[in-house]
Amino acid sequence: MAAVEDGTAGDPKDIEMTSMLDKKMNEEFDWSDSTLPIRDALWDYYMEKNNHSTDKTEKDMEPTLNMSDDDVKALATKLLKK
Repeated sequence: MAAVEDGTAGDPKDIEMTSMLDKKMNEEFDWSDSTLPIRDALWDYYMEKNNHSTDKTEKDMEPTLNMSDDDVKALATKLLKK
């Protein structure tokens, strides 16, 4: 739940999907049958790549928070499409 400026919790219905990262893999990619959000699929990929180091994975994931939807889709395709 998001906090408003005064620190109180906001109304969840006022929170929109933050980005492409929140969409399900199988809804965005015809090559995926995963129901994970793209964010989780990328996290899992980086966790495996980084030998389950949360610190390294956080650093790898950080740039995705500022990427455009097209850039997120391109990254997911590059890293996750088999």
